[in-house]
Amino acid sequence: MNYYNIKHKDEIVSFKEATLRGLGKDKGLFVPEHIPSLPTSFFEEITQKNNIEIATEALYPYVNDSFSKEELQKVLEEVFVFDTPVKELLSNTSVLELFHGPTMAFKDVGARFMARCLGKFSDKDNPTTVVVATSGDTGSAVANGFYKVEGVRVVILFPKGKVSPFQEYQMTSLGANIQAVEVEGTFDDCQALVKQALSDASLKAERVLSSANSINVARFLPQMLYYFFAYKQVKDLLDGKDWVVAVPSGNFGNLTAGLYAHAMGLPVSKFVAANNANDTFAQYLQTGSYQAKASVATLSNAMDVGDPSNFVRIQELFGHSLEAIRKMITAVVISDKETLDEIAYIHNTLGYILDPHSAVGHLALQKTLLPSQYGTVLSTASPKKFDQVIRQVIPSFPVPEVDLSTCHKKSIPNSYKDYKELLLS
Repeated sequence: MNYYNIKHKDEIVSFKEATLRGLGKDKGLFVPEHIPSLPTSFFEEITQKNNIEIATEALYPYVNDSFSKEELQKVLEEVFVFDTPVKELLSNTSVLELFHGPTMAFKDVGARFMARCLGKFSDKDNPTTVVVATSGDTGSAVANGFYKVEGVRVVILFPKGKVSPFQEYQMTSLGANIQAVEVEGTFDDCQALVKQALSDASLKAERVLSSANSINVARFLPQMLYYFFAYKQVKDLLDGKDWVVAVPSGNFGNLTAGLYAHAMGLPVSKFVAANNANDTFAQYLQTGSYQAKASVATLSNAMDVGDPSNFVRIQELFGHSLEAIRKMITAVVISDKETLDEIAYIHNTLGYILDPHSAVGHLALQKTLLPSQYGTVLSTASPKKFDQVIRQVIPSFPVPEVDLSTCHKKSIPNSYKDYKELLLS
């Protein structure tokens, strides 16, 4: 499988090169040359397969120039050392719990897979510097996934004061080859700095750079796998109903991965893009015009993205057809008040605690679900990571023990000059 740059379709690279480079010319994202189809028998027999078998068959066509099937299976066994269970909530809804990994967020999957890819691809004598921007969970997952990976240095940018103490602790407590840097700005500012670095020829002449954000194919592609794991678990619950999947969405890598799984044959009838006040995509579906905007801070901070990078991948997948995108995706915007109300309602009714992002997803699903449909929400993070939010409606929720005084972090202004100096240091 080769990959091409969306902005320069004649720029064609292997999976290895796409992973190592992160971005193509003019900050273009790489996408696969084609989406492989899985046979009907794959879905008919999915309940008889284990997750590693499912993952290997689904992912292998995308990486077959870099891994044998046996090598890929071994990597996936190292990635999926945790479960991704479906829990039923209401009579017609369930959650896919993606927070049982080491940093308690769905991004453990992509980060752990990419870390193993770069461990294989990197030149140990000329280390790769992985640059990443985070609004919360990406940084935690990347830090854990890449910790002490030989031949890789990781520099994580996060917006000062806009991540939870627990998220900051996970990013800044490791040290070694992991460097966490707070930036005086927003997530979009952090992401702009990363993209500028990846396009800086003079910097790339001195450092081997890659990105661990979902702009990198090795980060977002493995995220399609747990959609297949979810279908394996809900297949017998559907009872003739159409399956709808709601995805809490910020940078839209998670939703894009689900759309790729659907393009491979996964029988999803509709996706719900669950947004907080950062409603750029919802406005696009409504008006037909994509207008990036400054991000605003919300209680579901990992989704505080005003200019989602993966939007262009969605456009490319659907041949830039607004009509086709609208047919497959519904966008719902949920306020902070609605988020808190949903956390309280589900807890009081069912005794189950949703994190803020999963609450956005579940309420968005409920607002759109028809009697002929069954819905599953991707529960993207553990409520433990957002204890300050949860305690606003569940005062008894425990406070995790976090000692930020022992952590390692640097601070820089929102300045590319300062960021570049840091990368060259």
